Amino acid sequence: MVSNVSTVGRNGVHDFILIRATAIILTLYTLYMVGFFAFGPDLTFETWSAFFGKLSTKVFTMLALLSILVHAWIGLWQVLTDYIKPAALRAGLQFGVVAVLLVYLFSGFFIVWGA
Repeated sequence: MVSNVSTVGRNGVHDFILIRATAIILTLYTLYMVGFFAFGPDLTFETWSAFFGKLSTKVFTMLALLSILVHAWIGLWQVLTDYIKPAALRAGLQFGVVAVLLVYLFSGFFIVWGA
């Protein structure tokens, strides 16, 4: 079995499980948000602030953000390793993707939890 240090999981099975787990989390978060919009009160700044002020919403949002980032990294890693053959170019692109994903993570953290 070939192991690669740039994957999230240790091998393809772990990546497969992570993709499925993150997809479930993202589906649940989408249903959570759709439920708020469909069955919640009229959308005003006060209701939006109160909704995102709850600890459960903040934690669920961060879990969804982390799931998006893991899901995106695995998918982009697979695409880059399949279609970009020069190792130096692939490594540079992977570094760029990781840098962007980390910016997204820290931005999301500061947006959700406040600076």
